[in-house]
Amino acid sequence: MSDSLKAQLIDAALPHVAFDGWSVATFDAAVEDAGVDPVVARAICPRGAVDLAVGFHLAGDKAMVAGLAGEDLDALRFRDRVARAVRLRLELCPDKEAVRRGTTLYALPHYAPTGSKLIWGTADAIWTALGDSSEDINWYSKRATLSAVYAATVLYWLGDESDGQAETWAFLDRRIDNVMQFEKAKGSFQKSPLGKLLESPLAGLSKIRRPNTTTGFPGRWS
Repeated sequence: MSDSLKAQLIDAALPHVAFDGWSVATFDAAVEDAGVDPVVARAICPRGAVDLAVGFHLAGDKAMVAGLAGEDLDALRFRDRVARAVRLRLELCPDKEAVRRGTTLYALPHYAPTGSKLIWGTADAIWTALGDSSEDINWYSKRATLSAVYAATVLYWLGDESDGQAETWAFLDRRIDNVMQFEKAKGSFQKSPLGKLLESPLAGLSKIRRPNTTTGFPGRWS
């Protein structure tokens, strides 16, 4: 019940976000437009419009995962699967201005941790949907790298006025190419004399394991 009411509030809030952002005014208007009891609305969203903004982002992640499940990605290279996931995440966004207002919200110091958590969650949703099976420190590095790519792509997308967002998709491809080049260089370094020399001092990193649950950040030691 609470999820459906929150979805109603988010839908009711979107027409107001373009004018008032994810603000108290937007939340109050959404409560009135949705016909939800204000006490119930506050119980569902203790932080008001901030919780609606979070719900809006999480709904986007859910739509992306569902969309990926319906696509045949087997014929694509893995880097292209990642690119497709990020692109789909943005293509399915129902309201670009709501995302723009969200970036403004999460730029505030007291909401920056919330924004960072959401970006990490999107990266995790993508890797999980693509079948990532890493159990060690690579679980973290993959998500950290993709978080940076996703955040940069969103900012570019918000200012992109090209036909069909073509410039954004080209930007995304370049960023993923950069990541692939880094991974290649990392592999070469590990095989180099210096890399082998540092292998023992860095051996402790091999003990890092992925979290047991999605709330187990940042991880555990084996």
